[in-house]
Amino acid sequence: MKRYIYLLFILFLLNCDNERIVQLPEIENAKITEVKDVSPAYIFYDETQPDSTLFNRKNLIGTTNWLVNVDKRLTLKQAIPHIQYLQDKRKKASMHKNEDAKNYFTCNDTSMGSLGFVEFTDVNYIIDINSLEFNEIFNSENKLALIHFISNDFVSVSDFYNDQQTEGDIMKIDSFLRSKSFNKKNDNKIQLVFYKDISFQQYIRLRYKLSQVLNDKSEISNVEIIY
Repeated sequence: MKRYIYLLFILFLLNCDNERIVQLPEIENAKITEVKDVSPAYIFYDETQPDSTLFNRKNLIGTTNWLVNVDKRLTLKQAIPHIQYLQDKRKKASMHKNEDAKNYFTCNDTSMGSLGFVEFTDVNYIIDINSLEFNEIFNSENKLALIHFISNDFVSVSDFYNDQQTEGDIMKIDSFLRSKSFNKKNDNKIQLVFYKDISFQQYIRLRYKLSQVLNDKSEISNVEIIY
C-alpha cells in the first residue's frame, strides 16, 4: 500500500505546475513514514529563474500539515529564504489556525522505496548573522559543542565555554559521523552551523544522520545558522 501511495505521489509531482519535477532528497530508514491531513508546497530547481528556484505555495491550506518538497539540487542559500517565508506564514496565520499542524520536508526513503518525512516545525533558521543573538545562543553558562559544516565534505568541531571557543578539529564529514568518541562522550547542547552553499540533499542527510548517531543526552539547538 505504501508503494502504491508513493507512486501516486511521484505521478502528482510530475503533473503539477506544468510537469515540473522535484528531485526529492534521499534518506534511509525514515522515522516518520506517514503524515495525514496534508497540503503541499514546492521549491523547484529552475535554471531560468534569477536564483534558480521556482516557489509554488498555491496549494497550501493553513489548517493542515504542510509537506514542503524541496529539490535536492538546490543550495541552502537558495532554499532557506522560501522555507522561512512558509514558517512566517504559518506563525502569522490567525483565522482557522490549527495549533497541532506541523511542517515536514518530504524525502525519498531509498531503503523502503517509499516516502519519508523530516519535521522542521520548530527549527529557527538564521541567515542574517547580524541578527544573531550571540548572548542567548553562546551563553557562558552553557557548554556548547559547535558543529560547523564548512562544505559538502568537511566539518569543523569545537567547544564553546566561558566565552572561549576551542580551536576546531577539521575532518571529513563521513569520518565525523562514524566517530564514536564524539558521539558517546558528548552530552552538551549542540549548535549546528551550515555553509550556505551546501546542497539541500547534504543538509537533509546531515540533520538525519546526527539524530541517529548522537546519544540520548545530547540536545541539538533548534536554532540553525546558515552563512
